[in-house]
Amino acid sequence: MTAPSAPHPTPTSVGPLTVRRTPLADIPRDTWDRLLAVTARPTPFSRWTMHRAWWDAYGATAHEQYLVCSRTTPGDVAAREADIIAIVPLMHRHEVEPEDAASFTTLRRPADGTAVRPDATAVFMAASYHADYATLLCHPDDLAEVCAAIVQSLGTLVRASDPWDVIDLRRLRADDPARPALMAAFAGGPADWTVVQEQEEVCPVVTLPDGDWDDYLATLDKKARHEIRRKLRRAESVGEVTFRQMPLDAASVDAFIALHQKRWGEDGLFPSNEGGERSRRFLHRVTELEAAEGDSAQLQLGQALVGDRVIFAGVGFDDGQTCYFYNAGSDTDARELSPGVTGAGAYIRDRIAAGRTRFDFLRGNEPYKYEWGAVDEPIYRIVVSRDPA
Repeated sequence: MTAPSAPHPTPTSVGPLTVRRTPLADIPRDTWDRLLAVTARPTPFSRWTMHRAWWDAYGATAHEQYLVCSRTTPGDVAAREADIIAIVPLMHRHEVEPEDAASFTTLRRPADGTAVRPDATAVFMAASYHADYATLLCHPDDLAEVCAAIVQSLGTLVRASDPWDVIDLRRLRADDPARPALMAAFAGGPADWTVVQEQEEVCPVVTLPDGDWDDYLATLDKKARHEIRRKLRRAESVGEVTFRQMPLDAASVDAFIALHQKRWGEDGLFPSNEGGERSRRFLHRVTELEAAEGDSAQLQLGQALVGDRVIFAGVGFDDGQTCYFYNAGSDTDARELSPGVTGAGAYIRDRIAAGRTRFDFLRGNEPYKYEWGAVDEPIYRIVVSRDPA
């Protein structure tokens, strides 16, 4: 469910913004939710639950660098909560840490792009290694001012105790106004900064019709439509194909991991290394935190069944309009039931029945996504480097 919109706070003063580096634990949860509700292009990946879970699982791999922008009167030491107009979720680490080679997961291998030397100290969007989208938490009317303040703050850090070599901001959506606002602010930065914007990856997205499952199938390519129907009918000849939402609890997470492992093994999210252990901790933690959200939870753990047999398990997010298909696993012993197609079809059909208008397959241009009628939506990366001199 989508959180209700909060009113945009009225500025309490004029003049430049105050930018403070603030640990995630010290940012009031109500403030986070208030700003997320007025952000132009929010996604489940910007939820507090996602960030908290990421740091609880991956905190040893990076350092927090969250920035809070506020309007304060001269002399104020700290902003009142109502004065905070933006949260900039940043972290820093080396572009490549020594342990990365032994702990990465194949499904999370970074895309190619502008090369940055491995030992460079980089400022990233916080939690972006497990987020398919990222943005600033800020009302659109404040973006230009906030981005200018961010650039000034990052320029100060170069000369302070926390210098950086590169700013590497990823997962910015094409239609997110934060992207051009950041580009404009960085372009106005110091003359020795080099600013590059590039397409990082694509997220194939299906626009779902206003209708039922048959209306959706009618929008697909003839060959794809025939294959989907053929495989579903073959599964339906064995038993009814259903999709069910699972409780947000540890048992459901373990059931998902088991099927994911069965499908992907060491090439999946949970290999036999520290990266796999961190992935387990992350998924369990985000499930625990989302469960505590009650009716506001957006995480979904689901299973597709043929008769009584579970052949597919998926992890997704749902904000009331868009379903974000995060990852999946399937029973490789059920090949005759085409578990990948049958499971994905059952999930999409379930979301159409729930009234969703978009089904987002998230990062990656795997061919199977286009068989469901997905169209690429690009995400962008902003890289800011500086002359060491």
